[in-house]
Amino acid sequence: MAGSRKRPDSPPPAAREKAETRCGYVALIGAPNAGKSTLLNQLVGRKLAIVTPKVQTTRARFLGIAIVGPAQLVLVDTPGIFEPRRRLDRAMVAAAWAGAADADETVLLVDAARPNDRDTQRIIGRLTETGRRTILALNKIDLVRRDKLLGLADTLFKTGVFTEVFMISGLTGDGIDDLKRRLAAAAPPGPWLFPADQLSDAPERWIAAEVTREQVFLQLHDELPYAATVETESWQERADGSVRIDQVIYVQRPGQRAIVLGDGGQRIKAIGARGRAELEKMLERRVHLFLFVKVRENWVEDPERYAALGLDYNA
Repeated sequence: MAGSRKRPDSPPPAAREKAETRCGYVALIGAPNAGKSTLLNQLVGRKLAIVTPKVQTTRARFLGIAIVGPAQLVLVDTPGIFEPRRRLDRAMVAAAWAGAADADETVLLVDAARPNDRDTQRIIGRLTETGRRTILALNKIDLVRRDKLLGLADTLFKTGVFTEVFMISGLTGDGIDDLKRRLAAAAPPGPWLFPADQLSDAPERWIAAEVTREQVFLQLHDELPYAATVETESWQERADGSVRIDQVIYVQRPGQRAIVLGDGGQRIKAIGARGRAELEKMLERRVHLFLFVKVRENWVEDPERYAALGLDYNA
């Protein structure tokens, strides 16, 4: 969380002074559900980005910060890149490509079990057109036979887009350390951009809203449309060290509100209980979480909501 605790892997200042510091931005791009958020969490060594089976869970660029010896990696988790059909889709895809354009290194994640999906092929095509070369992270290798993986890696490398290929599993952690060391070695020399104990640049209240949104998606995956959102309305520090967090889950229609509430309010109680447990783990203190559900019709056409997400309404 943003500067609130010391990370266990942070080298002491004296150790950094003996080595030239390095710092680089690394964009993680890929098709929806390729595993970008899971990889970011693995590289940081802590869960920061939410992960669900629902496509396009990540809506805006999100920074995670990893330390590797004298190197600081600023990891940019981007929305999945796909063929946009709506305004929100276009804004998310634009944010993903902007994250890649601004980075020192780009890692394209490819789901080894679905390497030929249209979104991945479209991404490779655009990288070919722009001449931008990236690192290939062939993800979810635990789901594919090794002989098939080798053939797939060779086929993708021959596209000419990739400088290197890493076989990883964001779920099990296989291959993550090798990729992390490679990214650290390639980081440009320079001062660190963030304090050694900072894990992200995102405010805690924003991350807290994301944690609740994760639970909404996990528990209502097949029932609630993609366009639900969560906002933290208030954050009150208490004298005993705990925090009270009030959040609103916004849906687009009254019928969706009933789905989130559930019979007798049981569904929202379950969402709140799991969200609270996750937040207490992340914040390392007691959390009092209060959830409300409101209807905000057609919020996906509201410029203010895009600004709140850090997205370009006119993309």
